[in-house]
Amino acid sequence: MASPRLAVAVATVILLCSVAAGDQDDKILRPWPPDCSTANNYTADSQYKKNLDQLLATLPAAAGDNGWFYSGAAGSGADEVFGQIMCYADYNATACLDCLSRAAAGITAVCPGSRSVRAMYDACVLRYSATPIPAAADLAVLYNVFLNFPEVAVTSEGVRAAWVPLMSELTGGVAASPLRLANASTPYSSSQEMYGLAQCTRDLNASECARCVSSYVSRLGNTFPNNTGGVIKGYSCYLRYQVAEFDITLPPAPVPPAPGKSLPNGRISSSFSKNRIVIGVSVSSISILIVISLSIWLLLRRWRRKEAKLHEETRAMEDEFERGTGPKRFRYGELAIATDNFSDSQKLGEGGFGSVYRGFLKEMNLHVAIKRVSKGSTQGRKEYASEVKIISRLRHRNLVQLIGWCHGRGELLLVYELMPNGSLDKHLYSADNRLSWPLRYKIVLEIASAVLYLHEEWEQCVLHRDIKPSNVMLDTSFNAKLGDFGLARLIDHARGSYTTVPAGTLGYMDPECRSRGGATIQSDVYSFGVILLEIACGRSPAVVVDEAVIHLAWHVSDLHSQGRVLAAADPRLNGEFNAREMESVLVAGLWCTLDDRRRRPSIRQIVGLLRLELPLPRLPKRMPVATYKLPVGMNTDSSSLGTNSVSEISTSYYSLQRI
Repeated sequence: MASPRLAVAVATVILLCSVAAGDQDDKILRPWPPDCSTANNYTADSQYKKNLDQLLATLPAAAGDNGWFYSGAAGSGADEVFGQIMCYADYNATACLDCLSRAAAGITAVCPGSRSVRAMYDACVLRYSATPIPAAADLAVLYNVFLNFPEVAVTSEGVRAAWVPLMSELTGGVAASPLRLANASTPYSSSQEMYGLAQCTRDLNASECARCVSSYVSRLGNTFPNNTGGVIKGYSCYLRYQVAEFDITLPPAPVPPAPGKSLPNGRISSSFSKNRIVIGVSVSSISILIVISLSIWLLLRRWRRKEAKLHEETRAMEDEFERGTGPKRFRYGELAIATDNFSDSQKLGEGGFGSVYRGFLKEMNLHVAIKRVSKGSTQGRKEYASEVKIISRLRHRNLVQLIGWCHGRGELLLVYELMPNGSLDKHLYSADNRLSWPLRYKIVLEIASAVLYLHEEWEQCVLHRDIKPSNVMLDTSFNAKLGDFGLARLIDHARGSYTTVPAGTLGYMDPECRSRGGATIQSDVYSFGVILLEIACGRSPAVVVDEAVIHLAWHVSDLHSQGRVLAAADPRLNGEFNAREMESVLVAGLWCTLDDRRRRPSIRQIVGLLRLELPLPRLPKRMPVATYKLPVGMNTDSSSLGTNSVSEISTSYYSLQRI
C-alpha cells in the first residue's frame, strides 16, 4: 500500500495539473472579503509580479510536503515577496489540497496589483507581502459562525460549565503542539460531549499561539452566550467548539529537507547542544503554563463579574418594569402551560435571539404569541429591555400590542397579541398571492400611519431602525401592525438630527448608516421606502445581476426615468390596480430612497402623497443607489436576500458600494 506521504504528493501534482490545464470557465475560488492593499501596486511587467507568480506556483506543493503549512519567499531586494499558506484541520485532505491550489492560482485575479494580501477561504488561509510576515499573533477576528443543534438542551450555565475545562485543554494543547493544533472533548451532559478544535499558523511560537487562542476564548461569553456550537476565525488562529463530534484530519508529517538545505519557514538544519535544548524546552514549558494559567484565571474572573452584573441588571430592570404601567408581569409557569411547556409543535418561528411560540392564556381567554429570549444573550437582553420600555408605552391601532412580560428560570419572555396571518413577507411571496392591490394599498397606508405616529405624533420621536416586511404583522382581517421594537430608540423631537449606532437589515438599511456610522429619522424613511417598492413590485429589495446585488430602487428608477414607472408593478397583479395609487406608491418609494438624506421627505409628506393629497415630486432621472457585494458561496436566490441583520455583519460580510 502506498504511504500517506506519497498519496499526498500524488494528489498535489494531480490538482496542480488540473488547475493549470482546467477549463477556463471554472470559477475562481473566492475568499471571504480579502484584505488587499491598494497603495504602491505592482504592474503586470514588474519584477515583483514575476517573483509573486513564482512564489504562488510553489506554495501549494511546498505546503503539501510540509504538513499543509508553508512560509517562504521568492526574489530579493525591494522586489522580494514573502508568502504563507495553511489548511484548516477540520477539512479533509482533498478539500485542503484543492483549496491550496485554487487559492494560489486565483488570488491575483481577486486582488489585482496588490503587493500585500490576506485571504481566508473555507478550508485554507493565504497571505503574501512585500515585507516579512511578522511572527506575532494577529488577534483580529475575521468572522464568527453560530452553530446550534436543536436536539440539544441549552442552558447558559451548562455551556459555560463545559467551556472552561475544554478551552483550558485546547489552549495548552495548541501551544505545546509542534503542529500548533489541538482537539479535545469534555462532558456536556450525562449523554453528550462538547468537542473543540484550536489551530494556529505554525510561524507563531508557543506564547504567541496561546495568546491568540486565549484572546478568542475570552470572546466566547459575548459572542456565543448560549450557543451549542461556534467558530471564531482570524488570520493567525482558529477556534471551534460544538456539541456534536466533527472530523479532524491530521496533516501528514513534513518531508525532511535534502542535506545541507534549510528547513521551511527559515528554520536552519543544524545540531544544537543537549543543554541548549533542555533550557529551551524548560523556558518554553514555563511560559506556556503561565499563559494558560493566566488565561483561565481571566476567563473565570470575567465570567463571575458578568454573572454578578447580569444579576444586578436583572433586578434593576425588573424594578423599572414594575414601576411602569400597562403590560402585565406573568409567572413562568403560566406561560409554560400556555405553550405546552414551549413545545416545538407550538413554535411559530425563530430569530437571532430567541423563538416565538403560540400560546393560550386560559384566565384571559386569549390566544397570544410568546417570544422566548435567552437571558444569557447580551444583545437579546438589550432588545428585550428596549421592547418592554418602549412598546409598552405606545398606543396605536397599527402597532403590535405588548400584553406582558416575564423573567424566570434564566429566560426572558415577552407576550404579544397573536397575529393569525403572520408577517407581510410571507404573503408577498406566497404561491397563491392572496394580496390584491386594494389590500396592498390599505397595508401601505396603515404602515405609513404607524411610522408617522412613531416619528411625529407620540410624546417622543421613536426610531424603529428595523422596518421591513417581516416586522409587519397581519391580523385576522389583514390589518397591518408594525412590531419588533428590539432595535428601537427614543429621542426628543427637538433633536431631529440625533443619530444612533448602525442597526437594521441590509437591503432595507440606509447606505449612509454604514458609511457615516449612524441611524436617523431619515434612515427609517429609507427603510419605509424600500417596503413601498417591495409591496408595489412584489420583488425582493435586492436583485442579482452579474454576481452583484443591485437594489430594487435602481430598477424602478430606471423605468421612472423612461416615463413608464407603472411597468415596475407586480406582474402577478395582471394590471388590476388603480394607476394613480400605484404611481404614488412607486414614486413615494423612490423619494424615500434618495441617496442624499437631505432630499428625502418627512414621513408626513409621504403620508400626504400616498393619500393622493400632494402632487408627485420631481425626482432625479437617474438615482445613485446602493449595491451589495455577495458573500462567497451565498445562494443568489432573490428570496434569500435582504434578511441579514447588522448584528450578523461579521458573519455575512456585505460591503457597501456605489454605482
